[in-house]
Amino acid sequence: MTQEDLSPADERPSKSQLKREMHALQALGERLIAMKPAERARFPLSDELLAAIAETDRIRAREARRRHMQYVGKLMRREDLEGIQAVFDEMDREQLRRDHAFHRLEKWRDRLVDEGDEAVEAFIADYPDVDRQALRQLIRNARRERDQGKPPTNARRLFKLIRDTAGL
Repeated sequence: MTQEDLSPADERPSKSQLKREMHALQALGERLIAMKPAERARFPLSDELLAAIAETDRIRAREARRRHMQYVGKLMRREDLEGIQAVFDEMDREQLRRDHAFHRLEKWRDRLVDEGDEAVEAFIADYPDVDRQALRQLIRNARRERDQGKPPTNARRLFKLIRDTAGL
């Protein structure tokens, strides 16, 4: 089949495809609405869409909100979707980096409580500006809590000290 054999109707997307795309744009709009204004400021959004997003908070009636979300989806068609997706991708990467950093710090906390002085020296070598006295005290208290089966209050404090020392 060549390009000349196709009718104009064959080239258009189906009604179902258009509907799926519209629902995807509405879902994207809902993600933007759920964000804090500071997060939303990172996105390349038109003033018209920003006004519609701000208007959403005022709408309480279920049917009115559904119609408004359709309107937001309609406005999303005119937005820079690649730019918006790029910001979402960057935010996902940032979240992944934070998650990995927190996992590293959790491993440090567990290692400090389990291994003792050997791990403390390694931690101090990596983070020389740590409050050594507070670190050792929290490790002792966390170990005592763990051995007595108490809630991990000092382990949380130790994690906070490690997190603050690491600058996260």
